[in-house]
Formats: sequence, structure tokens, C-alpha cells
Amino acid sequence: MKNRINLDLYQPEKSAMVLRALASPVRLKMLYALVERSGLNISELAGQFQLPLSSAALHVRVLEKAGLIFTQEKPGLRGAQKICAILAEDVYLNLVHREKSSRPAREVEYNMPLGNYFDCSVTKPCGIAGRRAFIGIEDAENAFYNPNRIHAQLIWFTTGFLEYRFSNHFMKSEKVLELSFSFEACSEAPGYQNDWPSDITIWINHEEAFTFHSAGDFGGKRGIYNPDWWPDTSTQYGELHRLEISSQGCFADGRKSSDLTLEDLRLTEGEYISFKIGVKEDSEYPGGINLFGEHFGNYRQDITLTAKLERR
Repeated sequence: MKNRINLDLYQPEKSAMVLRALASPVRLKMLYALVERSGLNISELAGQFQLPLSSAALHVRVLEKAGLIFTQEKPGLRGAQKICAILAEDVYLNLVHREKSSRPAREVEYNMPLGNYFDCSVTKPCGIAGRRAFIGIEDAENAFYNPNRIHAQLIWFTTGFLEYRFSNHFMKSEKVLELSFSFEACSEAPGYQNDWPSDITIWINHEEAFTFHSAGDFGGKRGIYNPDWWPDTSTQYGELHRLEISSQGCFADGRKSSDLTLEDLRLTEGEYISFKIGVKEDSEYPGGINLFGEHFGNYRQDITLTAKLERR
């Protein structure tokens, strides 16, 4: 899943399409509504902005074609409903004219299944859910060593960490210009509590990259991709977070979080890139974590690594 739209003067058709989508006050209001409440359907958007259903559907098509939102049909009481959700985190427009490199950059993307963690250390309350049922027993730490954990779609715990390891084979012959990770997460409370703060920390290659503040354990509205068996009274969805690391530093959700650079990570040493996520016991708000897979929550992804590369 692409979370940033990069525009430049070398792609005028793509840039014009995205900028045209953003040039409408109504479409901007729709985007704001979907940021505030992901998972609205076209009828709800039409009602909120007092639009004919056909006009709302047209605006949605323009936003979807521009890559700003995505839609999915889900069964409803009166036929299928088209559910809308934000796809792009931000839009970046480069107006500076530069000569094209003779070795153009390319992107590779790897999706790490939620249950494929290499190591873990968790405290209860904790648990793992798959697409059809719980995996192991709720609040049993030994569930995190259950072989069926590879089918995990939702993982939660109070303090501790999960460590994932991505192969770094693609870095052996190409230079890394930028490395980014994206994931859906929120706090962990009994049932759900929309106001339940938690400080969630990310380590890359065992270097602390940033700590983001989760405002709550979100519920009250079903996650778009949650399976039918999952109860309405439990956690429903998280927020999509993105961590980018380049030679300029570390940027979390669009803001610089530290001076940690690609050089500091020693990416080509060893055979893997370590991504560790968790909650420290001594953090100011140790409010736990829910981590969502592609079949839970509001975003169709697990933990995604994206690398921008240039041949050496």
C-alpha cells in the first residue's frame, strides 16, 4: 500500500489528476471527513454534505482515481455499500527542476505478516486473533509461542515488544536512498476506550527511532476489515503510522523525530533489518498496543517495509 503520493514536473498527467482532485472544496471536505471517521459509505457522504447520491459518487470516483482514497463494496441492508477510506497519508510536490539520474531510483515493498515475528516479550492483558477465532488462550503469554501465530491478524499486549526481521538482500547491489515502515496500531484497553493514551516505541536495527503517542484504543464503529465473529465491544481499528529514514534523519508521520540516519543503521551488516515495536514499562503512558493485520482494522496491510533504491 502506498501512503505518500509523490508528484513532480516530469509526470504532468499524474500531477494534474491529483491536483485536480484536490482543487474541489467539496472533495477536500470529504477527505477531512474520512480522516476523522474512516469507513463512511457514499450515502453517508452524500447526506453529510447535502449532495445528490450521483454527485457524491462522482466525487468519490475522482478521489479514488487520484489514489487519495480506496473503496470496497460490503453487503448492506439494501444491497452492496461502497465503503470509503483514506489511502494516502500525504502528497508531496517537487517543483525544483533537476536532471534525471542515469540510474533512476526504484521502490521495492515487502509486507511482513503480523504473526511472523522473530522474538517477543509481552505482559498481559494480551492475546492473538486470527480471521476465524482466537489463537491460543486470551491473556496467556504462552499463546505468543503457538505455531498457529503465523495466522495472526490482530495482536495486543500491555508492555513488551515484538521483533520482526526483514531480509536485506536487495541492499547488496543497490544503494538505499530511503527506508520506510508503515503499520496500523492503537492503544490497548479493556474492551475499548477511545481516550486511553499509550506511548509506543519503534526500534530499527536495535536503534530507538521514535516513540509515538496513541490517543486511545479505538472502537464504537466496526473496523472495515474486521471478521464477522469479532465482537462490537472490543477494539475495532487503529491509526496508520509511517516511519521514514533517510540521510536527512528520521521522520515519523511527517515530522522529524530524531537525527537517526540510514548510515547509523548499518543496513548492509548481517543478513536482516530488525524492526521492533512495543511499549516500555517506564514510559509515561504504558497503555499497551494493538497491532493490526490486513484482515483487521481499517487498512489492508500488515507491517510494510518500502525501500527507495539506486543501483551502485
